[in-house]
Formats: sequence, structure tokens, C-alpha cells
Amino acid sequence: MNSIHEIANRLTTLCEEHKFVEAYTDLFAEDAVSIDPIYNNTPLTGLPGLIDRENQFLAGTEVHEVKISQPAFAGNYFCVNISMSFTAKGQEKRSVEELAVYKIANGKIVSQQFFIG
Repeated sequence: MNSIHEIANRLTTLCEEHKFVEAYTDLFAEDAVSIDPIYNNTPLTGLPGLIDRENQFLAGTEVHEVKISQPAFAGNYFCVNISMSFTAKGQEKRSVEELAVYKIANGKIVSQQFFIG
């Protein structure tokens, strides 16, 4: 079983390397839930849906840079600050900063929620 610290470190590494789909397949539970303001904070449940949504995002976006802070931990949760610059097809390059909060159970991420600043 992976510890919360191992999961946080692996997630940080994979995201900084732009290996977002690999992060989902390696670290998330089959019934994981994601809440994202880009999608009106409507919860999306299930690993296949999360991977599909990520693939759709990546198909229409060029990610230039991802920077992630050191994680902060509280019980079964950790959070990181994420800074990302990207260009969506047909749009100008933009940067986003967000706080990402993850919940861990049984050695997997079971929920993630993003707060965009």
C-alpha cells in the first residue's frame, strides 16, 4: 500500500513531467471523484471518465509548463498549489494557478477538488 507521502510525491513528479493520464492510472481509485470549477464544479465519478476528460483536454491543449508546490498534509488529505501555462487550440497562451486538494483511502486517491485563484 502506498503512503500519502509517496502518493503526493509521485503525483507531483508525474504532473511536472506532463504525465497526467499516467497519474490517473497509477494513483487514482476506480471510483475516484473529481470536482473542477472549469466544469461548473459538477462532480465526475469513475476513473474511466476522469481519464477520458483528461485526454480530451490534452487533445485540444498544448501544456507549456507545470509547477507544483511541496504538498501540505492533514490526516488523509494533502494539497498542492499548481501553476500551469498552456495554449488551448484557437486561443492565446494563458496561465492558471489553482489549489488542488486530494483525499487518500486504501493507498489511492479517492477524490480531488480544484480551486482556481
